[in-house]
Amino acid sequence: MIDLKMNRRGLMKGAAAVGVGLSAPQFFVRGANAFTNEPTGSSVTLGFNVPQTGPYADEGADELRAYELAVEHLNGGGDGGMLATFSSKTLEGNGIFGKKVEYVTGDTQTKSDAARASARSMIEKDGAVMITGGSSSGVAVAVQALCQEAGVIFMAGLTHSNDTTGKDRKANGFRHFFNSYMSGAALAPVLSKAYGTDRKAYHLTADYNWGYTTEQAVRESTEAMGWETVNAVKTPLTQTDFSSYIAPVLQSGADVLVLNHYGGNMVNSLTNAVQFGLRAAQANGKNFEIVVPLYSRLMARGAGSNVAGIYGSTNWHWSLQDEASKAFVKSFGTKYGFPPSQAAHTCYVQTLLYADAVNRAGSFNPCAVGEALEGFEFDGLGNGPTLYRAEDHQCFKDVLVVRGKENPENEFDLLEVVEVTPVSQVMYSPDHPQMGGAEATLGTCNPGA
Repeated sequence: MIDLKMNRRGLMKGAAAVGVGLSAPQFFVRGANAFTNEPTGSSVTLGFNVPQTGPYADEGADELRAYELAVEHLNGGGDGGMLATFSSKTLEGNGIFGKKVEYVTGDTQTKSDAARASARSMIEKDGAVMITGGSSSGVAVAVQALCQEAGVIFMAGLTHSNDTTGKDRKANGFRHFFNSYMSGAALAPVLSKAYGTDRKAYHLTADYNWGYTTEQAVRESTEAMGWETVNAVKTPLTQTDFSSYIAPVLQSGADVLVLNHYGGNMVNSLTNAVQFGLRAAQANGKNFEIVVPLYSRLMARGAGSNVAGIYGSTNWHWSLQDEASKAFVKSFGTKYGFPPSQAAHTCYVQTLLYADAVNRAGSFNPCAVGEALEGFEFDGLGNGPTLYRAEDHQCFKDVLVVRGKENPENEFDLLEVVEVTPVSQVMYSPDHPQMGGAEATLGTCNPGA
């Protein structure tokens, strides 16, 4: 790991010597600063790019709440939240590197083109030195590429596709959220124990990169334990009525339906599945089962009692009892009146991690910030001991397997953690085939100006 970082530092310096900014698209205006949007005043601007409309709008709203809370804490307001529990102690409530934190927001619309346009505006017009957010992996990959071209750091929000830190990884991009491979690796043993190894699965898959990699990860993990995949059908991200996709499932010979859907898509497809009687059906002499590989509290709330007994995985859950999670839930709940989602958690954490990296680096230069994050090991942010791996900028930590509660006590008490999968079980090599193989590389950090 040390050799890799030293090599990349050498490449970075060499590129800067010949003017790496010259290779960036011309719409990014270069100035006399040492790097793109170098803060020169008493404040620094961050860009929060979230889905405020579209199928993932609920996630986006919670992300924005978390970002606003993080800014409040960084600037010394509120109770400080996880600043007190974070193992790194550079954040003291005096902004980032002594500068007050300001922010601008944009609407990704859960569309890659709209997200890129929004991020571009934040960088060009608002002077954002870091872009973060999103609840779609298609958006994350697109905006990450734009930030690489522009010479700013991208701290990914909710993005679960392998591609973000796999085949589409970038030196200027970092992801705290877990990924499709990790979901498959965590879920397979639990599903095998609950439902047996002789199962036939039917996949409905959102037609974009997150759906593809999630289907692949769950297929490979479950097939390795004996399951058979009888069919896999792609569904449009814009779909709201899934009746025509659910109807053929019971005639397919399958006895498990895997919904590789997220947000409003999952709420609608699960609702349709229940309406068609899948929860009460039998096939191949077994009770028919449904699996949701990526879960969230917001999705569970939308689907209501339909989630009872259904397994899935999640990056974090508000019911965790570690001191960091309790501190964040308290801060968020006090401010907004309800517990945070996993989307809110990862966005809050990414903001703190960026601020801390700037402080540790002693600079807002994206390449210095990147070096501070690469190989960084930390704790106290709600996921236990965590590593930001240098080779692909992916965080590695324990993964939660959850199940919809049969008898929830309130409208927020919808999921229960049934397994904390140790990081050793979900770890993989940077050149894993699901991540693009040996050809997938970060490239070189771009400081922009």
